[in-house]
Amino acid sequence: MKVIYKITYPNGKIYIGKDLTDSINYFGSAADKLIEKDFPREQRRDFTIRKELLWESETASDGEANQKEVEYIRSFRSNDPSIGYNQWPKFSRVQ
Repeated sequence: MKVIYKITYPNGKIYIGKDLTDSINYFGSAADKLIEKDFPREQRRDFTIRKELLWESETASDGEANQKEVEYIRSFRSNDPSIGYNQWPKFSRVQ
């Protein structure tokens, strides 16, 4: 099962990602340095993040899943630093 998910952090910022294996334990690979700037040491002691599945498919190709991920990043604007953590170069021009 391939899935597109949204992670919501305590500050309300989001990360959109994909998982090509639907692992319950996978929470994406958002840039650590970006997230670290938003959470002082004290806030790191106890916090909760939310993972929501936005899309899933048993038959989609990896390419189709990649396309869906970009569509959701655009839709949620998670590459805007005031909204989310999708800041990798491949998403920097997603509008």
